[in-house]
Amino acid sequence: MTPQELLPYLSRLVEHQLQLSLMLWGPPGIGKSSIVAEIAKQHELQLVDLRLSQLAPTDLRGLPVAENGVSRWFPPEFLPTEGKGILFLDEINMAPPAMQGIAQQLILDRRVGSYQVPEGWFIWAAGNRKSDRAAVFEMPSALANRFIHLDLLPDFDSFKAWGLRECLSEQILAFLAFRPTLLHQIDAQRPAWPSPRSWVMANHLLGAHLSVAPAIGPGVAGELEAFCAVYQGLPDLESILAGSTKASFPAEASARYATVLGLIVRADSPEKGVHALSWLVKTAGAEWVQFFATDLFRSLREKGQFGDLARLISTHPELKDFARSMRDLIFST
Repeated sequence: MTPQELLPYLSRLVEHQLQLSLMLWGPPGIGKSSIVAEIAKQHELQLVDLRLSQLAPTDLRGLPVAENGVSRWFPPEFLPTEGKGILFLDEINMAPPAMQGIAQQLILDRRVGSYQVPEGWFIWAAGNRKSDRAAVFEMPSALANRFIHLDLLPDFDSFKAWGLRECLSEQILAFLAFRPTLLHQIDAQRPAWPSPRSWVMANHLLGAHLSVAPAIGPGVAGELEAFCAVYQGLPDLESILAGSTKASFPAEASARYATVLGLIVRADSPEKGVHALSWLVKTAGAEWVQFFATDLFRSLREKGQFGDLARLISTHPELKDFARSMRDLIFST
């Protein structure tokens, strides 16, 4: 399941109040906790994010305190007591078996010691697989059977859609469009390797004119640096967006990706979008037009400007055939 597929799935669970315990599997750095945080924000839910690998059993169960001759378990302050939200047990299979046993009671009975999970709270968990070279413990079958299980996979289209919303560097997005296998590539020999999480860190370093190698590793950083040099020879993107250029579409593949992603990032209005579309229809192949149009349509829909774009397209004769061939894309994005 990709992040773009996972978001509506989790939203549907929330909308239908399906309080099924959920286990989200995926490699490190793919954005599991970020997706859960996004769902909580979208549905105005509280979020309690617990890293179980950093807790001891007494941290979750609470401490026994003598009261009238008997011991009473006082629960920790970080567990929710009211409202609605998501209790997120992250890194659950990195926790030792004793800790997983306490978590199992919480997941199965929605209580541990004297603590009871409030009615309006979902219990979701996440962890890495052994195949991800993560230091994990085997999850007991009794605990695993309490969950519904979802596998999250790295996906460039999902990352690109998120990156466009968050204004990630167009150089990074263009590079990953050209080399999508480098979105997530674990390197067992080095501590720094590319993942969605480390690309976000690289974005901050790039913005500060610092080396991105400490975030994504020296090999990938060298490839990114070479790719960024391609930008020096791109057509004038602002002139394209203004509709005032006769430049040709680049011949080299990396420059093509850089040009189209640059236009996607900068086409922040229907007028600019139509000018870029018109130029691509005249100069580029259909696959590049569709590459640009897919993200342009999504972006302007999110801004509530898609209707203006459609009207502008209908006034440009050179886009008549494009509109006919892209009819399904227009109505599906």
